[in-house]
Amino acid sequence: MPQRRNRREVLALAGIEVLAREGGRGLTHRAVDREAGVPEGTTKNYYPTRSALLVAIARYLADQHTAAMQQLCDQVPRGVTAREITTLYSTMLQRMVTSARAQLLALLELHLEAVRNPQVRAQLGRMARANVDAAVQLNGEAGRRMSRRGAALLDAGMLGAAISMLSLPEELAQDIGLDDPELLARSLLSLGTVGHEPPFGVVRGYAG
Repeated sequence: MPQRRNRREVLALAGIEVLAREGGRGLTHRAVDREAGVPEGTTKNYYPTRSALLVAIARYLADQHTAAMQQLCDQVPRGVTAREITTLYSTMLQRMVTSARAQLLALLELHLEAVRNPQVRAQLGRMARANVDAAVQLNGEAGRRMSRRGAALLDAGMLGAAISMLSLPEELAQDIGLDDPELLARSLLSLGTVGHEPPFGVVRGYAG
């Protein structure tokens, strides 16, 4: 028998859907009430301000994501190969733009909010740290050395690639090679591998 979700989880999931469909401007207490199918005023009772609601959504995503990344690391088999890690990241990238599309779009809205909201920024930081830790461990298990900086480049690249896959015209994505999750994953993993990282100034957008 499936476990019944608690009210806070229901509201967070509804908030994700509202953010994904309506964007940040469409996230209101009433919109979340309607999406969750709860009496009007329920969301405001739990999260009195819009900021509190955004933080709650960010915290829920961070909790779910960090737990999933820890489980992934715990279950990686001994003798995993670099090819299998590449396939894993390719699958994750494909999932980001298909079955996890709502979470990705909500995450994009939260990144914009995080520029001005340190509490949201802290939750996104938890997710980034989990991704970096997992990338270092998983690639290390496959015999591919990856520094934390390299893992951070991989993390940022995965997010940027997924956003581009969703937002760019299809013909342009095909023309510039942003329609192939496997090729993208292989390229991003190579970028993050020790010995293949670009100079620090180039990464930061400065030529000197």
